[in-house]
Amino acid sequence: MEIKNFTYLILLMVSLGAPLALSFDTKVRYYKNLKYILPAILVTAIIFWIWDIRFAAAQVWSFNSAYTVGLEMKGLPIEEWLFFIIIPYACVFIYEVLKYYLKSFEYPKPFLVVSLFLIVGFALISYFFRNQAYTFLTFLFSAVYLGITVIRNRFKPYMTKFYFAYFVTLVPFMVVNGILTSLPVVEYNTTQILNIRILNIPVEDFSYFFLMLLMVITIYETLKESKYY
Repeated sequence: MEIKNFTYLILLMVSLGAPLALSFDTKVRYYKNLKYILPAILVTAIIFWIWDIRFAAAQVWSFNSAYTVGLEMKGLPIEEWLFFIIIPYACVFIYEVLKYYLKSFEYPKPFLVVSLFLIVGFALISYFFRNQAYTFLTFLFSAVYLGITVIRNRFKPYMTKFYFAYFVTLVPFMVVNGILTSLPVVEYNTTQILNIRILNIPVEDFSYFFLMLLMVITIYETLKESKYY
């Protein structure tokens, strides 16, 4: 086994490093909410694992074994399983930090308008590119889930921080995904995507990431607000 076989794993460990080390910070106190964060991550991960397994089997995307340690389950490298635990953990940490340090940063009405435009945009892209599996399903699910979130209206107090967290996390996202798609660790079937790329990242990945983050945070805030346990 060569050092490059640890590429994907190293990227995940680097992504986890700072959030894990700072989870016990006395100001943000991220660890206090882990009983709500971890179930939210797990529920979201199960959905995305199933999606990932199906798409890998359908050859919508594949993984380059030259950059993974070689352990697989259901056709996915072990690193891909860890991705849906580690990346949401790091992203929710950033979200909580922004909530703490930017308490007065609240613009629910403008971001509601942004949400409505995104719902329409996601839906139109999904419709017009329905022959590309990744494009169609990613934008469709994003439109539907964001639509449900807006209609329920319970997420309104968290909307501003969610969008801000998304824009902030785009920076590490583009670094990590840029490496994954440039080497490539992950290879996409060009017939199933628009093949429009930003830093070699398919544009669909930005919607995929948006959906994953929105799902984790809405579930997390619902659990925390309900306080069932």
